[in-house]
Parts: sequence; C-alpha cells; structure tokens
Amino acid sequence: MISRKIALAGFTAALLLPALALAQQVSEQRIINGLGKLQGAAPIVDVELLRQEAMNGSGKQMSGLPNWSKVARLPQMVVEIDFANDSVAIEPESYRTLGMIADALHHPNLWAYKFLVVGHTSSTGTDQHNLDLSQQRADAIKEILSTTFAVDPSRLYAVGVGEYFPIEGSKSEAANNRRVQLYNLGVFTRKP
Repeated sequence: MISRKIALAGFTAALLLPALALAQQVSEQRIINGLGKLQGAAPIVDVELLRQEAMNGSGKQMSGLPNWSKVARLPQMVVEIDFANDSVAIEPESYRTLGMIADALHHPNLWAYKFLVVGHTSSTGTDQHNLDLSQQRADAIKEILSTTFAVDPSRLYAVGVGEYFPIEGSKSEAANNRRVQLYNLGVFTRKP
C-alpha cells in the first residue's frame, strides 16, 4: 500500500512539474498584456539622453534620473535572454523567447507602438566594458527582431545601461541582473 502511494505521488509530481515550469515561462499573451497597458500619451523619450543619464548616473536609482523616471512609468516587460559569457552571441534556447516577443510585437494590440530595448549586465566586468557589452546586446536583440522576425526596425530603439541599474535588493554581480527590458514608448508614427 505504501509503495502504491509513493508511486502515485511520483506520478502526480511528474504530471505537475511540466505545468509549473510552463506557468513560469514567458508567453506571447503575457508580453502583450505587459506591454499593452499604456495609459494616456507616452512621454517623448530621447534615447541619447537616456544613454547619457545611464553613464553619468552610476549608483543612483533609475527613478531618480529625469529621463529614466519617465521611462520607468511606461509599460515594461523584463525577459531573460541568455548570451554566451561575455559575448553578444545569443544562446539557441533564447530564440524561442525572441520569437514570442516578435509575435507579440506583430499582434494587433501592439503593432502601432514603438519599443525601447534596454540591455543590462551584472557588475563582474569594468564599468565601461559592461556599458559597451549591454549596448551591443541590446543592439543584437533589435537586429534579430528586425531581420529574423521582421519587426520594423524603426519601431525599435536600443540602449545599454551596463551595470548601472541592478535589480533592487539584489547583489550587483548577480546573474539575474543580466537581463533585457522592453518598454512601450507609445504610438509609432511613420514619417511621410
């Protein structure tokens, strides 16, 4: 009787584990819901000013910087994109996530918007190296979304902020600070 209960518990756990793993994964619908909650008109954001504030704002919270405080109020989504160590080469398992992001950006609820791709790193390298690497990674995501997944490149902006904005409460060298954020910058208007 006991061995049957153990076997049944093992079988039940085997059935539940894939469901739990799927519940924690990024989905196209989660991306659409997260990025589609734009309330009112989005502020005008100058990507170059964001870059300058990131470089000069080391040690400050993002919300304390004038232009980043505007961006922080926009709908956003944090996604995990795995890169080879100290590289811009995207690991193959992350292409599924990039595909879901692209599908979401092609969805009718989001097709009219432009997006900011923000690359982050941990603090394991030098400040300048991390800043350069995060910019290269943000550019790589933009490039793949536009070339491989046909997202209009004029809807995408990329900025790297290095190690300057770690996840609050985490150690700056922690792996979870190696992340990508997407922000909805508001309605995309094509120049005539």
